[in-house]
Order: sequence, then structure tokens, then C-alpha cells
Amino acid sequence: MWKEFKKFISRGNVIDLAVGIIIGGAFQVIVKSLVEDIIMPIVSLFLGGIDFSNIFISLSGGSYATLAEAKEAGAATLNIGLFINAVINFLILAFVIFMIVRLINKIRERQKKEEEAAAPTTKICPFCHTSIPIDAIRCPNCTSELEKKA
Repeated sequence: MWKEFKKFISRGNVIDLAVGIIIGGAFQVIVKSLVEDIIMPIVSLFLGGIDFSNIFISLSGGSYATLAEAKEAGAATLNIGLFINAVINFLILAFVIFMIVRLINKIRERQKKEEEAAAPTTKICPFCHTSIPIDAIRCPNCTSELEKKA
């Protein structure tokens, strides 16, 4: 079992997945900062100075000026503003991932077209219809003489 586990872990796609998860976690921090520190203040400015992080509903019945004040008092809250921030984080992250996948697909498409455009290395025998090397002058399957290249 230990040998199978080592084989599984040492496969390339498992290591690639681990690297992807680590980079994704680091990227999430950047996206979160982008949303909280840049996007939401601009949105707040256009909406009359609303601080989204302080949009909440107190389930305990008390009235609190900020979410921090409500949490300090131990009140149960529905944190609508934090949820809005999380949704915006997700949408930005999903869009960036979409753009990366789209770019990778375009690169693969170009590589595929270049591979298809490469010169053929085989031809079809006109007598037995099998695939043979392009430089062959006699078919190895049916032994027919083929046209010589000029």
C-alpha cells in the first residue's frame, strides 16, 4: 500500500494539482484585497458612502452601529454585506479563471493547427490502400511498384 501511495503522489498530475491549489489560495488573497480595498470603496462611493461590510441584520433584536459592535456584544447577525463581498470575490475569481482557460484553449488550438499543417510522413498505396512511408517506391504490403518522385 505504501508503494502504491508513493506512486500516486509522485505522478505529475497530483503534483500539478497541489501547485494549482496553493497558487489558487494565494490568488484568492489578492482577489479578496482587490474587492475589499479597491472595488467595494468605489461601489460604496457611487451608492452614497454605504459600507458593505457593515450591512447586517441583528437577529438578537438589538441595534448596533457596526458589525464589529454587534459581534462584540455577542449578537447573532445575518452578514449581508460580507456575503455580497464574497459573491463579488467569487465572480472576479471565476472570470479570471475563465480568461486563463480561454487563453490556454487558444494556445492549444494554435498548436493543433500547426501540427495538422506539418508535412505528411505517409501516403496511401493506390493498389491495396494501406498506409506506407511517403518515400516508398514499392508497397511493403502488396509489393506493387509505385510512381517514382520526380
